[in-house]
Amino acid sequence: MKSKISLVFKKCKKEKRPALITYTVAGDYTKNDSLKILNVISKHADILELGFPHNCPIADGGQIQGSSHRALKNGIKLIDVFQIVKKFKNSNPNKPLILMGYFNLIYQCGENNFLKNCKISGVDGLIVVDLPYPENKVFARKCKKKSINFIQLLSPTTSKDRMKKIINDSHDMIYYISMLSTTGGKLKVSPKKILKNYNKIKRINPKKNLVIGFGITEKTISSLKSANGLVVGSMLCKTITNSLKMRQNPVTKLDKVVYNLKRKII
Repeated sequence: MKSKISLVFKKCKKEKRPALITYTVAGDYTKNDSLKILNVISKHADILELGFPHNCPIADGGQIQGSSHRALKNGIKLIDVFQIVKKFKNSNPNKPLILMGYFNLIYQCGENNFLKNCKISGVDGLIVVDLPYPENKVFARKCKKKSINFIQLLSPTTSKDRMKKIINDSHDMIYYISMLSTTGGKLKVSPKKILKNYNKIKRINPKKNLVIGFGITEKTISSLKSANGLVVGSMLCKTITNSLKMRQNPVTKLDKVVYNLKRKII
């Protein structure tokens, strides 16, 4: 049986467009708002990434750190993240949702207990930023047994030999980090160069679904639309921050922003 993630990529390929993948932080601005945001943007996004907040992030830039800070300040716990996921999946059972975060929280929870909660709440995939290959092999196998996609990461500095091993061990989606930066950095590499690197990776195994993340905004998204999928995160977190500063409704603002992003890739 094919996963919801692989079915989305199949649908997008038929429509000759990339999958739009959004990232927001669980509990930002509040638990209720976080759920409302997921429900609203799921009308336009193909796959949703939901970050579990962490106070010592490695790859997160200022915008995502700001979102995590707001969520942690409001007392978000891992159990709350699973409740948000469960409520969302109850009303959107076919929309793939990927949890993204850091291994410490999984370690503290216990790998088996964490995956049990993922399965109960309806999580479709996991990105664990600081659990690289091959250290992630045992955990990735545990994920597969639970029918949860473990999403491997590739970067511009990944060697070809290592790349082949990671791709060979990957599940239904691979995440290519477009540049050496934290999230939300200005695109330091031209879209042409990113796609050149991207196509080199695709040639290793054209059947694998490879998405691009980091530096993707309304300005850059259309120039990268030949990819299988595009991840937008920091821009959405920035939208929430700006909405709160202007005393506007972040849910309504994000609805418009994600709608416009989708328009640029279809």
